[in-house]
Amino acid sequence: MIWVVADPPVSWEPRLVAAEARIEELGVGLAAAEAGNEKLAAVNGRLRRVVEDAAARHEAEIGAVRTERDQALGRAVELERKVAELELEVAELRRRVGMDSTNSSVPPSREPVGAKEKRRAERRQGSERVRSKEKKPGGQPGHPGSGLSREAEPDRSRAADPPAQCSSCEADLADAVVLPDGWAQVWDLLDPVLEKVEWVLPRRRCVCCRKVTTARVAGVRHAAAGTVSYGPRLHAAAVLLASEANVAVERAARVIGALLGVEVSAGFVARANERLAHDLEAAGFDEAMKTALRAEPVLCGDESPVNVLRRDLDEVTGMVLSGTPHLLVLRTPTPGLVWYTAISSRSPEAIDATGVLDGFTGYLTRDDYAGWHQYDPTLAGAQLCCAHLIRALRAVQQLAPGAQKWAGRLIDLLRETQGLAVAARAAGETRLDQATIEGLRARYDADVRIGELANMSRPWADDRNHPGLVLARRLAAKADQVWLFLTDFKIPWTNNPSEQAIRLPKRHQAVSGYWHTPTTLAAYLRVRSYLVSARDHGLTAIDAIRRALAGNPWMPVLQATRPAPALTT
Repeated sequence: MIWVVADPPVSWEPRLVAAEARIEELGVGLAAAEAGNEKLAAVNGRLRRVVEDAAARHEAEIGAVRTERDQALGRAVELERKVAELELEVAELRRRVGMDSTNSSVPPSREPVGAKEKRRAERRQGSERVRSKEKKPGGQPGHPGSGLSREAEPDRSRAADPPAQCSSCEADLADAVVLPDGWAQVWDLLDPVLEKVEWVLPRRRCVCCRKVTTARVAGVRHAAAGTVSYGPRLHAAAVLLASEANVAVERAARVIGALLGVEVSAGFVARANERLAHDLEAAGFDEAMKTALRAEPVLCGDESPVNVLRRDLDEVTGMVLSGTPHLLVLRTPTPGLVWYTAISSRSPEAIDATGVLDGFTGYLTRDDYAGWHQYDPTLAGAQLCCAHLIRALRAVQQLAPGAQKWAGRLIDLLRETQGLAVAARAAGETRLDQATIEGLRARYDADVRIGELANMSRPWADDRNHPGLVLARRLAAKADQVWLFLTDFKIPWTNNPSEQAIRLPKRHQAVSGYWHTPTTLAAYLRVRSYLVSARDHGLTAIDAIRRALAGNPWMPVLQATRPAPALTT
């Protein structure tokens, strides 16, 4: 088939031109659009960089803020830790500053003036006694008193001159009415007289060995042939002033001169004490005391530091021995035997070196110092001093009265228990009944457990355990030693007898300041042991000293061969 195409119409050419023009226009627009896109891409690139820079700066600022915040939090935590440490340190310092004889083992002599005044004020405020304004000071009418009584047969009588003038109107009494005589007795010492006696001392030569033996002065062992010495009475005066009265040797010599009219030297006073101590040592007094103490059923023991000017040296190195010199006291709970000795330190080895508790199988009342623990396996029992425990409980209670009420309840319980023991002893009982003991122990165990729980997480300085926790754990572990005194009333509930025995040597130290050497300390303590124990057995100090100087000192005897003194509370 053949198609015949007619000539295109003239109208297509304009359309083609228009299409070409449109294509050119679109090309121009495309080029413009591409140029615009390139500009937009450049702008977007710049904006992206700006955003990225802003984001980086923002992140850096946020990082800096976070770092500063973390550092601030760290500083705050550190400050809180330091504040807590300082609070604990302040609490510890307050506890130490507040330590006195009522809440620690600090003796009253070392208390600050403020503590003494505070205690006196509390006693005055707590006293219920009100003195009547009508009553005069002193003994009241009807009080028996303890004055002197008239001696029916006086040593001598003297007559006073009659009064010459009236004591009221001052009239002359020459023609006054004579009435029966009155009387008055004056008791006084005769004037002391120094008697100088020369003894004739016979001498004999032995026909066997040709040794010459010279007689000795009776009762004065230290009076050697060819010497001049003072006698027992002046020796006793020197010993009593220096040992019993705590008078320094120089002042003791002056007092002897003032009272007795004999001008002795300070050296004589010192030698008198040394001579007595030497005679006691030669007679075996210390060993006799230790033997007698071991035979006792109950003993009390304590130790205390003392000041020694020149301490012992090590025999090998020549260096001063380590440790602080102490005095040790072991005694019967009641008046009977009191033995002092000097130890080079408070170590268990130094205490054991005395040998006094070797073989002792009775009961020992003491504090909880570890040096005494070595004897627990061989003892019948150990009683902790409840006075020490009460002071420790009071110290914990004062740290936080609201949170440590358990300590106050235990103080009341211990005192209540002692009251029950005193009442039972007065009723003739030898121990508290078991049911009462178990009830008291149940209350004790409950409050001790409360003390442990209350202080388990309570902080203290240097990451140590709180004192309340330490004390509660000790009370839990040593409960049997706290309550031993209820099972046998021979056992005292406190170690006060030993502490009372230590007072006089400590007072001597306060007056003199120190002992020169361990030897002088040991001599002083031996004399104190002798005088106190002899006095407790009815011997006067003068007689005890005279017997020792004569070579026949009083010596302790075993407990089984002498009557036991009555127990005191």
